[in-house]
Amino acid sequence: MATKTIVKPAQSPAALGPYNHAIRVGDLLFCAGQIPADPATGNLVAGGIQAQTERALLNVKAILDDQGLTFAHVVKSTVFMVNLADFAAMNEVYARYFTHDFPARSTIQVAALPKGASVEIEVVAHF
Repeated sequence: MATKTIVKPAQSPAALGPYNHAIRVGDLLFCAGQIPADPATGNLVAGGIQAQTERALLNVKAILDDQGLTFAHVVKSTVFMVNLADFAAMNEVYARYFTHDFPARSTIQVAALPKGASVEIEVVAHF
């Protein structure tokens, strides 16, 4: 049976509840959804969907970096959005992080996200 390793990067915003930033099992890394919280303050970043998407992806990057991975290692992502009318603007920022060999992705509209965020992004990566 593969070992389960808990991942809590020092550069990541504090978890908002009883969960971990990521769990490594075998050659897979399962990352919890990241909202656009500033790691230094825990507060949401100012700005619209593009600023929030940028910060959420930087929070994902902190987890990947901690494990020696890049966005090229991501095989699946899920984007949760409060307003799908913001999809094109979110996608513009997202495309700067996933530049080739795009992961499989789902995008889901939700009623609300923690702290009033407009976007949350989770990923699964492989080693």
